[in-house]
Amino acid sequence: MTNHSETPGSSENGDISQAAPPDRAHRTPHAGPGDEHQVTLRTPAELADALPYLLGYRPEDSIVLAALRDRDGRGRFGGRARLGIPASPDDWAGAAGQLVHGLVTGSERRGVRPEQMVAYLCQEPGRGETGRDVMERLRPLAQKLRVECGALDIPVVEALCISDGRFWSYCCDAEACCPAEGLPMGPPGTSVLAAAATYAGIQVRGSLSELRVRMLPREDAVAVEQAAALDATAATLVSRILDADGRAEVAEETLESAERIMRRLAEAPCVSGVPAEDLRDDRLLGHDEAAALILGLQDRTTRDRAAAWMEGDEAAPALRLWRALARRCVGPYGEHAAAPLTLAGWVAWSAGDELEAREALAMALGADPDYLFARLLHQACNEGLDPESIRRCLREGREGGEGAADATADDDAHGGPSAGREPVRPSTVSASGDRRRTRSPATSRAVRRPRGRRPQAGRGRAGQSTGAKGTASAPGTGGRGPGDVDGPHESAASPTSHI
Repeated sequence: MTNHSETPGSSENGDISQAAPPDRAHRTPHAGPGDEHQVTLRTPAELADALPYLLGYRPEDSIVLAALRDRDGRGRFGGRARLGIPASPDDWAGAAGQLVHGLVTGSERRGVRPEQMVAYLCQEPGRGETGRDVMERLRPLAQKLRVECGALDIPVVEALCISDGRFWSYCCDAEACCPAEGLPMGPPGTSVLAAAATYAGIQVRGSLSELRVRMLPREDAVAVEQAAALDATAATLVSRILDADGRAEVAEETLESAERIMRRLAEAPCVSGVPAEDLRDDRLLGHDEAAALILGLQDRTTRDRAAAWMEGDEAAPALRLWRALARRCVGPYGEHAAAPLTLAGWVAWSAGDELEAREALAMALGADPDYLFARLLHQACNEGLDPESIRRCLREGREGGEGAADATADDDAHGGPSAGREPVRPSTVSASGDRRRTRSPATSRAVRRPRGRRPQAGRGRAGQSTGAKGTASAPGTGGRGPGDVDGPHESAASPTSHI
């Protein structure tokens, strides 16, 4: 399954001992001592507190599954998967099946079948609701998860609902330990687990919505000015890109402008806080500059060359630039964000930040579900592949002066020929093996024209599934739609110490 990955930790983030007392052994696994940075998890409260550290952020409106496997007599966390809670209860059975089977299938592909599961349901109360109301309303969903896991002979040893700062266990009704009114969550960062995670260098990065907002289009008064700049720039730039000689000129202008702005960003004084950082970057990027870059990056070859800024001193300012450009894809230019969002995802993944990589790539697919470069990167990231092979191609292409992401077959998907290449044939085969028509260069989506305002499906909303081999890739949904899936491979991310 997949989508924006939801775990920066390895698939072995934590030991769970199975030496619990008999009356709670099926509900409250323990984390046993052993390797460095391991913490014992003995109660539902400790499991609830562990969730953000398993994922690397605080989930919202989410179903989360954490697989457990036996290792040397102790249960150990394996893969984790997250899916947005569908708004309609009619979709809960399908969502439960999708999440459970995706996690199990992905784990089996890695040769480690889950032996137990821990399930979490996270949702804040709606208007007029209490946390307990949420818990009761989601009880059928918890049961469907348990049934799906049971059908695969994988018991759910604990199922928790987290809402309104409290948690409830669906597996225990003992008033002494799991009262009907729930138990309060501890203040963030105050538990023993939080201290161990901090010592191990594991960070919890707030919520997904806080991450997404850094790449969502602006909706303030500045957006009107940016849309006007995009309209004016498109009137002259698009015709140049559609001309062979003009395209090469625009490509050089685009890359030179990007390098110039990256230097400007790198030299900017530091500020405190993520919102302040993004506001600083927005002020350093003019409307006309942003418009020219956004439209110039619609050419696939230009985008491929820009993808070479993904490591060393270039990576950080490049990521800031791609985020800032995504925020400028306002109004009818929302689909244009696929290019800067894909570049942001690629740079984040190349730099080891799989969480932001999956979010950015999922949002790119939401802006344009057919954007093949984003789809392939998204699938590779969720499959836990090493980006080094792509980096190697980019380095070689940079030295040779060629775009290096040609292997993505993006021309086939979008009908846009590379500079100096033969025009795409009327019928080609996409990377997924589907035969599809391509557009002529004159109408190529390599150069996009603005469309009427459309719902920003993947800019933080539900999108389409694009996975393979039992892996569903989809844009982030903010937890409200069945398309928001985080795959079973999300735990095979960056190397971090054990919790």
